[in-house]
Amino acid sequence: IDSLLETVLLEADIRELRANKNRRATGVVIESALDRGRGAVATVLVQNGTLRIGDVVVAGGTFGKIRALVDDKGKQVKKAGPSIPVEIMGLQDVPSAGDTLMVVSDERVARETADKRKTRRRDTRIAAGAGQKVSLETFMQMPTEGKKTLNLIIKADGQGSLEALRARMETLSTESVDIRVIHGGVGAITPNDVNLASASGAVLIGFNIRPDETAKRLAENEQVDLRFYQVIYDIENDLKKAMLGMLEPTFREVTLGRAEVREIFKVSKVGTIAGCYVQSGKITRNAKVRVLRDSAVVFDGEIESLRRFKDDVREVQENFECGIQVAKYSDLKVGDVIEAYTSEQVAPDAA
Repeated sequence: IDSLLETVLLEADIRELRANKNRRATGVVIESALDRGRGAVATVLVQNGTLRIGDVVVAGGTFGKIRALVDDKGKQVKKAGPSIPVEIMGLQDVPSAGDTLMVVSDERVARETADKRKTRRRDTRIAAGAGQKVSLETFMQMPTEGKKTLNLIIKADGQGSLEALRARMETLSTESVDIRVIHGGVGAITPNDVNLASASGAVLIGFNIRPDETAKRLAENEQVDLRFYQVIYDIENDLKKAMLGMLEPTFREVTLGRAEVREIFKVSKVGTIAGCYVQSGKITRNAKVRVLRDSAVVFDGEIESLRRFKDDVREVQENFECGIQVAKYSDLKVGDVIEAYTSEQVAPDAA
């Protein structure tokens, strides 16, 4: 460690690396995530100036007013100077790793700057895709001159997962097919993601993440190929098959309904029962279910029991309450969403 520190200090002297702590802060986003209790959280390395609670900042295509700073020991601090990494809270949305952060004069300037950055990024991504609808099943059959390009948009459950996916996907390019991740983000798939995929001719991938209801309906209307995975290998396998034109008929997921967990009951000799309200569709006894927490998938399995009051039932319709016991899963929490679904096989030309 001592040798490493000596080398770093020597390199800093040679390069004449200096920072002025008496100016508005600038820095770079190292990592980011969407936290259920704290909202958008980003770890930032301050490169110049001093970052303080109350500063209005722009980070990539988002902005906000800093309401908390946490140092690398988990202690809340009031300011952070050059070369200090801190976790910041108060951003409107989750920035990407590598985004530049800077302090600006007020929220109006911050909003305008963030909007301009988002517009530039969106225009670049759309230009890269030419707006042609594409799916993995039909990709190799699409007429094109020269090298084919498969555009991907990836939404993941965390910045670490996103960066690993982005790096892995781009290594799959071959002499005949170029794979490009034109956008990546953390959190639920939104209508903005679907619109971008539609405009840029991209396949939209959710990794341990789900779309909201509006985004799901929009994807169907816009014929956007929306795919969900929990294992990186499965994404690689599908992409490789698509590049060879060998992707077999697949199973399309059909969402039956969603229920919000409103109470938790611990019953001796039975287990955990979730008191739920069916928000949309219906919940059926023989359906597969996934448990969503902040739109991230925390469990995928089956229903152990479905009840209305004390009666076992086969299904519960929208706007009714019910009790759901999820097989082999007891860590349910109030606010979780239980999504019931089934799968149906589709031919490649019908996907």
